[in-house]
Parts: sequence; structure tokens; C-alpha cells
Amino acid sequence: MASIYSNENCPKRVVEELRRLGHDILTSYEAGRANQRIPDDQVLAFATELHRVVITLNRLDFIRLHQQTQGAHAGIIVCTRDDANPLSFAARIHATLMTSGNLDGQLIRVIRPSV
Repeated sequence: MASIYSNENCPKRVVEELRRLGHDILTSYEAGRANQRIPDDQVLAFATELHRVVITLNRLDFIRLHQQTQGAHAGIIVCTRDDANPLSFAARIHATLMTSGNLDGQLIRVIRPSV
């Protein structure tokens, strides 16, 4: 299972479900790094130091960081918010993690299904 660093915008129910599915998740709240306006590049650097994949809803900024760092990170998962069904949202993330192999340097997109 994946070692993940959850950016503070990732819904709590999604984090809880991913944990139930066996993933090791450290949240920004648990790391004492929430509500401090920490710049995204520092969020990515912190996760990289811990060799954790960042999961975030902040797609545009983290896609840009992936390009700027040329993949020098432990992985980034950018997601489209899906508040209607957090368990389904977590299941899509889990399925993606299980089929992605080594996430080092990868940018993975998990999008909300069309209605």
C-alpha cells in the first residue's frame, strides 16, 4: 500500500476510507502543518523528504510543481473534488494507486466521473 501525505484540502472521510483500505496516510493536520498557509512547493518538499505521495485537490498548482521539479518527488495525485460520494472518491483513488506501480516522479490524475 502507498505512503501518502494528505494536503489539508483532502476530505477527512476520504482519508479515513483510504486508511481502512490499508494505505499509510499522514495528514497535514497530524504533521502540525495545517492552517499555516505553507506554500505548495514546501508541501511537496516535505512529502518528498518523507518519501510520501502527495494527494491534493489543488490540481493546477501541483501540476505546475510536477513540471517545475521534472518529477523529482515521491509522486503527486491530483484529484477533482467529489463531495457527493467520499467513499466512491476514495475507492477511485485506491484503484488508481493499486494499478499505478511505483509512483516516484509520477503525476496521477483522479477525476470525478461525469454524471
